Amino acid sequence: MFSRNEAVKSKEIVKGVGLKALSWGKRMMLTQFTIQKNSAVPMHSHPHEQIGYLASGRLELTVEKKAFIANAGDSWCIPADAEHSAIGIETCVVIEVFSPVRKEYLPENK
Repeated sequence: MFSRNEAVKSKEIVKGVGLKALSWGKRMMLTQFTIQKNSAVPMHSHPHEQIGYLASGRLELTVEKKAFIANAGDSWCIPADAEHSAIGIETCVVIEVFSPVRKEYLPENK
Protein backbone atom coordinates (compact mmCIF):
# COMPACT_ATOMS: atom_id res chain seq x y z
CA MET A 1 0.00 0.00 0.00
CA PHE A 2 1.33 3.42 -0.98
CA SER A 3 -0.25 6.72 0.04
CA ARG A 4 0.33 10.30 -1.01
CA ASN A 5 -0.24 12.59 1.95
CA GLU A 6 -2.00 15.22 -0.16
CA ALA A 7 -4.52 12.60 -1.35
CA VAL A 8 -5.56 11.58 2.18
CA LYS A 9 -8.51 13.49 3.61
CA SER A 10 -8.28 14.83 7.14
CA LYS A 11 -11.18 14.46 9.53
CA GLU A 12 -11.66 16.47 12.71
CA ILE A 13 -11.89 14.06 15.65
CA VAL A 14 -12.25 16.77 18.31
CA LYS A 15 -12.31 20.55 17.90
CA GLY A 16 -8.92 21.66 16.53
CA VAL A 17 -7.57 18.13 16.07
CA GLY A 18 -7.35 16.66 12.57
CA LEU A 19 -6.58 13.03 11.76
CA LYS A 20 -5.26 11.39 8.61
CA ALA A 21 -5.06 7.59 8.37
CA LEU A 22 -1.94 7.34 6.20
CA SER A 23 -1.29 3.60 5.85
CA TRP A 24 -2.36 0.40 7.57
CA GLY A 25 -1.98 -3.33 7.43
CA LYS A 26 -3.53 -6.19 9.35
CA ARG A 27 -1.85 -5.40 12.69
CA MET A 28 -0.76 -1.75 12.71
CA MET A 29 -1.52 1.66 11.25
CA LEU A 30 0.28 4.95 10.64
CA THR A 31 -1.56 8.20 11.33
CA GLN A 32 -0.93 11.93 11.22
CA PHE A 33 -2.59 14.29 13.68
CA THR A 34 -2.58 18.07 13.35
CA ILE A 35 -3.29 19.66 16.73
CA GLN A 36 -3.98 23.39 16.68
CA LYS A 37 -2.49 25.65 19.36
CA ASN A 38 -4.51 25.33 22.62
CA SER A 39 -6.58 22.44 21.24
CA ALA A 40 -6.76 19.25 23.27
CA VAL A 41 -7.23 15.54 22.94
CA PRO A 42 -9.11 14.78 26.17
CA MET A 43 -7.99 12.14 28.67
CA HIS A 44 -8.82 8.67 27.30
CA SER A 45 -7.52 5.13 27.01
CA HIS A 46 -7.80 2.35 24.44
CA PRO A 47 -6.51 -1.19 23.97
CA HIS A 48 -4.01 -0.08 21.29
CA GLU A 49 -0.29 0.39 21.88
CA GLN A 50 0.74 3.78 20.50
CA ILE A 51 4.14 5.13 19.43
CA GLY A 52 4.40 8.80 18.50
CA TYR A 53 6.83 11.26 16.96
CA LEU A 54 6.42 15.04 17.05
CA ALA A 55 7.24 16.27 13.54
CA SER A 56 6.69 19.96 14.32
CA GLY A 57 5.47 22.28 17.07
CA ARG A 58 5.28 21.74 20.83
CA LEU A 59 2.91 19.41 22.67
CA GLU A 60 2.05 18.72 26.29
CA LEU A 61 1.45 15.00 26.62
CA THR A 62 0.14 13.46 29.84
CA VAL A 63 0.37 9.69 30.33
CA GLU A 64 -0.86 8.08 33.55
CA LYS A 65 -0.80 11.50 35.32
CA LYS A 66 2.81 12.23 34.26
CA ALA A 67 3.19 15.31 32.02
CA PHE A 68 5.84 15.63 29.32
CA ILE A 69 6.54 18.66 27.12
CA ALA A 70 7.49 17.36 23.67
CA ASN A 71 9.45 19.42 21.17
CA ALA A 72 9.85 18.68 17.46
CA GLY A 73 11.89 15.49 17.10
CA ASP A 74 10.78 13.94 20.41
CA SER A 75 9.01 10.58 20.56
CA TRP A 76 7.06 8.41 23.02
CA CYS A 77 5.40 5.06 23.54
CA ILE A 78 2.05 4.77 25.31
CA PRO A 79 1.15 1.30 26.57
CA ALA A 80 -2.24 -0.23 25.80
CA ASP A 81 -4.97 0.87 28.23
CA ALA A 82 -2.89 3.76 29.68
CA GLU A 83 -4.86 6.96 30.29
CA HIS A 84 -3.42 9.85 28.28
CA SER A 85 -4.20 13.28 26.83
CA ALA A 86 -2.51 15.96 24.71
CA ILE A 87 -2.62 19.75 24.39
CA GLY A 88 -1.07 21.74 21.56
CA ILE A 89 1.28 24.33 23.09
CA GLU A 90 1.89 25.37 19.49
CA THR A 91 0.20 24.04 16.38
CA CYS A 92 1.82 20.65 15.86
CA VAL A 93 2.02 17.70 13.54
CA VAL A 94 2.17 14.32 15.28
CA ILE A 95 2.94 11.02 13.56
CA GLU A 96 1.64 7.98 15.43
CA VAL A 97 1.60 4.23 14.95
CA PHE A 98 -1.16 2.15 16.54
CA SER A 99 -1.21 -1.60 17.06
CA PRO A 100 -3.62 -3.17 16.47
CA VAL A 101 -5.32 -1.05 13.79
CA ARG A 102 -7.79 1.52 15.14
CA LYS A 103 -10.71 0.63 12.92
CA GLU A 104 -12.60 3.80 13.89
CA TYR A 105 -9.77 5.82 12.27
CA LEU A 106 -10.00 4.08 8.90
CA PRO A 107 -11.63 5.95 6.03
CA GLU A 108 -15.32 5.07 5.82
CA ASN A 109 -14.94 3.36 2.46
CA LYS A 110 -12.18 0.96 3.59
